[in-house]
Amino acid sequence: MKRLSILFFNIFLVGLFSCGKKAATEGAKPDAAIPVTVQVVQEGDPIYYDNFPGTIVALNEVTLLAQVNGYVTGIFFKEGEVVKKGQKLYEIDRIRYQAAYDQALANLRIAEANVEKAQRDADRYNRLLKQDAVARQIAENAETDLRNAQLQVTSAQANLTTARTNLSYSVILAPFTGTIGISQVKMGALVNQGQTLLNTISSDDPMAVDFEVDEKTMVRFYNLPKQKTASDSTFRLVLPGGIKYDTPGQLSVIDRAVNPQTGTIRIRLQFPNTKHLLRTGMSSTVQVLNKSGKRQLLVPSKSVIEQMGEYFVYVIKDNKAEQRKVSLGAVLQDQTIITTGLNAGEQIAVEGIQKLKNEAPVQTQPAKTASR
Repeated sequence: MKRLSILFFNIFLVGLFSCGKKAATEGAKPDAAIPVTVQVVQEGDPIYYDNFPGTIVALNEVTLLAQVNGYVTGIFFKEGEVVKKGQKLYEIDRIRYQAAYDQALANLRIAEANVEKAQRDADRYNRLLKQDAVARQIAENAETDLRNAQLQVTSAQANLTTARTNLSYSVILAPFTGTIGISQVKMGALVNQGQTLLNTISSDDPMAVDFEVDEKTMVRFYNLPKQKTASDSTFRLVLPGGIKYDTPGQLSVIDRAVNPQTGTIRIRLQFPNTKHLLRTGMSSTVQVLNKSGKRQLLVPSKSVIEQMGEYFVYVIKDNKAEQRKVSLGAVLQDQTIITTGLNAGEQIAVEGIQKLKNEAPVQTQPAKTASR
């Protein structure tokens, strides 16, 4: 009886083991293939714009300082308006400086009259000396008086020049045609020579835009003036708020040296400003046409995955997904330039990539529209 019980128990274990093995075998089915849309990596010759932060500056700007001491006695402009070259802007104690000039001119006339008198006296005494009709000392004194009178004329002329200069400096004129800012002084304010800021005036048409590029990019700008394009839209400008400026610019100057601290060089463009939309100090975005002429790899932007600051695409080969690290170039709306990591002709997943992982099996179907 005992042997019979052991036999039945062994038969039970064998049956249980067989059922478990069958269940395990049925559960080890391969992973289901993930449906993805694929596209062949193609080469293209993209035309696009590189963006650089820029600052709008005036081609000509000057601060107006008081050049004489005194009180502001006249302001002859409206703040913020366009003033013409030579237009009177400020007057500083002009009456006082006019009086000083008139006095200096009168002193010169007196000195010149004294020279004429001293010349006549010297001539007369010299004639008398030749006739032994006067002492030599008197004739020599007359010559000394003449020289002193001549020196007085020289001094009076210098004083007149100073007075004339101060008189001209008492009136501030616009050095060029441009827009004048808000006055820093009011009527009756006391100003000091070379210290008191009166105002700032800047030219406003055309305007300049300054931006910085690195040393590698710098060479490209040296070649730009030699390139001929079908249009003049090599340089475009985007204003704050995304407003596109309607007139293209042109290269004005490349700075003489690279900044050793930043490793960048300043580039200056010039834009017409007939509508006076551009103002000094405005921030902007400079768009520079990039047409290298080299074939580059293009992929749909939606096929690129970012993880921890790195970029990947899924390359499809033998119905399996391979996660491949890539380096990106410019992003062109719905397409992205790939600089390293891919080869032309390879297939990549463009849709259904959310569920993919490395070595995952896939079921492919072609994209509806091909990349350019």
